[in-house]
Amino acid sequence: MEPTDVHRLVQIIVEELAAAAQAPPQRCGCHALLYECCPDRLRGVIEAGATRLGLHASGGATAGVASMIDHTLLKPDATRQDIQALCREAAEYSFASVCVNPTWVADCARLLRDTPVRVCSVVGFPLGATTADTKHYETRRAIFDGAREIDMVINVGALKSGDLRTVERDVEAVTAPCRDAGVLSKVIIEAALLTDEEKVTACTVAKAAGADFVKTSTGFGPGGATAGDVALMRRVVGAEMGVKAAGGVRDLEGLKAMVAAGATRIGASAGVRIVQESRGQQPTGTSKGY
Repeated sequence: MEPTDVHRLVQIIVEELAAAAQAPPQRCGCHALLYECCPDRLRGVIEAGATRLGLHASGGATAGVASMIDHTLLKPDATRQDIQALCREAAEYSFASVCVNPTWVADCARLLRDTPVRVCSVVGFPLGATTADTKHYETRRAIFDGAREIDMVINVGALKSGDLRTVERDVEAVTAPCRDAGVLSKVIIEAALLTDEEKVTACTVAKAAGADFVKTSTGFGPGGATAGDVALMRRVVGAEMGVKAAGGVRDLEGLKAMVAAGATRIGASAGVRIVQESRGQQPTGTSKGY
């Protein structure tokens, strides 16, 4: 990153923080969130049908709910049988993707070859503390094995140290090969570890590096997605980027709250349960653990 680019990045961050501080925050009485973030503000619209969820006013749900969900299994003790079951469910319910550790990418790509379900892999997961060249290789290998989406973990330590050059190189090490291969890139900022200022900085760097999405959490940190974090991230990146809420979204109400706040993709291990709830069915799916 050139000095002029660093100066411009700092300017953008300052402008974002200033914009956030202009109006006195109003908090809703039900969730103690900023008024503009409160999920209930749009709940009626969600249930009536005018949202990204694709819900119809006449009742029932289209594939819109499932098509927002990355059906996720990232537990270190996941077995081949678990991964096969994940892929069967993803194909049956038409989820956006399966999100798995790199060792399972080739298997998932083979199992889902004749379906529209994409394979998503994680890079620098779950700590983000590997070097940029390692993340670059991980990304290329996952793409070679069949991944069509990459969720990378930002270098949290460098971010909190104010080393924006390292953070930018870290993100670009992943976004560049993704762009070359036509693969979606998502940057996990691990919001629970960051101040609001650091969240703004992380999202701004991800946007400057050409990422397609910013994502709240790994699911292995001290906290998962919150509506407030999703709303803040949406305001920073604008309408042209995706926002993925992940970690702790376990039912349809949780999904609705994240969508109301601005999420366009949900990472969840309880995807089957969520879709069943959206169809008015008695949930039978259980969380496989993020």
